[in-house]
Amino acid sequence: MKVKTILVSQPEPKIENSPYFDLSERQKVKIDFRPFIHVEGVPSKEIRQQKIDLGKFTAIILTSRNAVDHFFRVADEMRFKVPDSMKYFCQSEAVAYYLQKYVVYRKRKIYVGKRTFSELSPLIKKYKDETFLLPAADKLKAEVPEVLNGLGVNWKEAVFYKTVISDLSDLENVTYDILVFFSPSGIDSLFHNFPDFEQKDTRIAVFGNTTIKAVEAKGLRVDIAAPTPETPSMTMALKKYITLVNKK
Repeated sequence: MKVKTILVSQPEPKIENSPYFDLSERQKVKIDFRPFIHVEGVPSKEIRQQKIDLGKFTAIILTSRNAVDHFFRVADEMRFKVPDSMKYFCQSEAVAYYLQKYVVYRKRKIYVGKRTFSELSPLIKKYKDETFLLPAADKLKAEVPEVLNGLGVNWKEAVFYKTVISDLSDLENVTYDILVFFSPSGIDSLFHNFPDFEQKDTRIAVFGNTTIKAVEAKGLRVDIAAPTPETPSMTMALKKYITLVNKK
């Protein structure tokens, strides 16, 4: 069956040259964006109940832009002035670049990993005498505590924000040819909103092995998967599939 409509379970890209817009134009398909999950900040009162004193930490581990936003939000709510001496360990360049929203980059001690958390570990190990705070979501990848415990550093996790299922009730009678998912949480949201969901002719596109497992655990069929050596991005995987089926 030909593809005419796609729903991507993420917010609409803010950049004008997003590959999704190019895909839509070139393949003549309608692409809608709708976050199936969203992030809500944990109040500073609840963070105090986690026995977190920001003044006791000399380094912050930042795994995402959400972690950056909510660390500085909490610091502001607690009236804590982040010292210039604070060290920032960012999982990727994207996170480090985003940090500039809050600090003067050239005047701070910022250490940047390549992409994965394990790739950040040599930098953390180099400064193992620091006291690390990990502002995290309520759902933390198992790799993170494993790596930090393996390094033997002094660290503490605190839940600064939570992943919450979005209300999708307005989509109840709307159908799409392809649904695109990037996390198991997106699949959880789908079935929370639509417990009786049946795949039928709907194609499901997924990014990452954990998302594939979540889809299959629900008895659904994975039609499009990324990343692969041939299609390292979701838009490339979608383009390949649409080019194939729309030619028929």
